[in-house]
Amino acid sequence: MDFREIKVSLKASSVPLTVKSYMLLAEQVDYPFHIGITEAGTLFSGTIKSAAGLGILLSEGIGDTMRVSLTGDPVDEVRAGWEILKALEIRKRGATIISCPTCGRLKFNSIAIAKEIEEKLANVKDSVKIAIMGCVVNGPGEAMEADIGIAGGDGAGMLYVKGVQVRKVKEQEIVKTVLEEVDKLLVERRS
Repeated sequence: MDFREIKVSLKASSVPLTVKSYMLLAEQVDYPFHIGITEAGTLFSGTIKSAAGLGILLSEGIGDTMRVSLTGDPVDEVRAGWEILKALEIRKRGATIISCPTCGRLKFNSIAIAKEIEEKLANVKDSVKIAIMGCVVNGPGEAMEADIGIAGGDGAGMLYVKGVQVRKVKEQEIVKTVLEEVDKLLVERRS
């Protein structure tokens, strides 16, 4: 009937079924696709399922619009979607926090510090990469690769700005220092 104003959605709650369905149809038609894992679940498990399914599809170039379907606050759906797009480097907007897991080398409370920085930078629109690393083994490399980075030591961290080692910062001053450096960086970029 020559009607072309359509968008196809094949969402299911099963990640493998959803991925296979979209991949099969993408081989046969050239319509835009609305992708998602429908009824994915709660914030934790639903975000993981959505990231797995959407990550596969988007990395294959499949998907024109998307929805992260979580049981809970729709704001979390939007945040999860943005984070998926940021992780795949499809969207470069907002703060990206790189932080280490817990291990025996952890020399300061990087968990609380990374979480607080992420919360305080939640509304930043510009792309900025922050590394909060709690040890001196992996820390310096990640910190040097970030716009602003901290590599942990005993109760302190070494501050890196655009790959350059700047100064040692006490643990209780890390959040304040990182936020100040982000502000400086964003002002510098706008100048």
